[in-house]
Amino acid sequence: LIPGSKAPCRWGSQFNVPPSALPVARPAGVCSMMRLPVQASAQGLDAAFVGVPLDTGTSNRPGARFGPRQIRAESAMVRRYNGSTGAAPFDSLRVADIGDVNVNLCNLPDSCRLIRESYQEIVASGCVPLTLGKDHVSPCSAKLLLLLPPVIQLKCSRVMQPSPAWNTGFRVVPAEECWMKSLEPLMGEVRAQMGDKPVYISFDIDGLDPAYAPGTGTPEIAGLTPAQALEIIRGCEGLNIVGCDLVEVAPMYDVSGNTALLGANLLFEMLCVLPGARTL
Repeated sequence: LIPGSKAPCRWGSQFNVPPSALPVARPAGVCSMMRLPVQASAQGLDAAFVGVPLDTGTSNRPGARFGPRQIRAESAMVRRYNGSTGAAPFDSLRVADIGDVNVNLCNLPDSCRLIRESYQEIVASGCVPLTLGKDHVSPCSAKLLLLLPPVIQLKCSRVMQPSPAWNTGFRVVPAEECWMKSLEPLMGEVRAQMGDKPVYISFDIDGLDPAYAPGTGTPEIAGLTPAQALEIIRGCEGLNIVGCDLVEVAPMYDVSGNTALLGANLLFEMLCVLPGARTL
């Protein structure tokens, strides 16, 4: 059943399927990612949406702790099929919302421990985590990556410091090199370089220009457009993706809700390029 309603969430399928707006109005029911069923663990799932309501490591203004809740609310507008790419992930993948990781907002190291323990269970179940929210705090991200096989991290962020990134092996593509052009050629290079190695996608919403995504803790001008964000994520199709996150949505800085809506759509796009996602 749809959380909070009596409407079925399946139409003769073994998979969880988000309901259309015809039997259940989009604002109705308990808030979950894409109005999917909510379950307590990742057992039996191929992919799971999981929230991390944490912002105590933010570099500028706080608020990302409220990101997961707002992304879920705006995700009611996301359809279950990708009309642009033909992707139909709910026809082949078992997906659900498994709620939020418990965090300690008074103790960042303890929050990192709680996140690590929660993701240990998710990864051990063979499920691909798609993370909603939190700040881009490095200790938590590093502990999460340690739980996965040796991976290549594809990171999109406007405020990434170039020198340390170069020293640790990142190839950095400055935003200036992306202005007013398609990123499809760049993503072709990325796919060739990645090959079949495990890949973790980390997308910071502040990589987008604040004209499109003002609701974030560290906005930077002259960022990417939503169309370029789609090119980046869709360009990951065929990669061996083992995890994803969409972070730094701070809804109180965007009264329109468009930043969270954009984040919800980008998370759906990530789901659409996971290994095993069906295309019509």
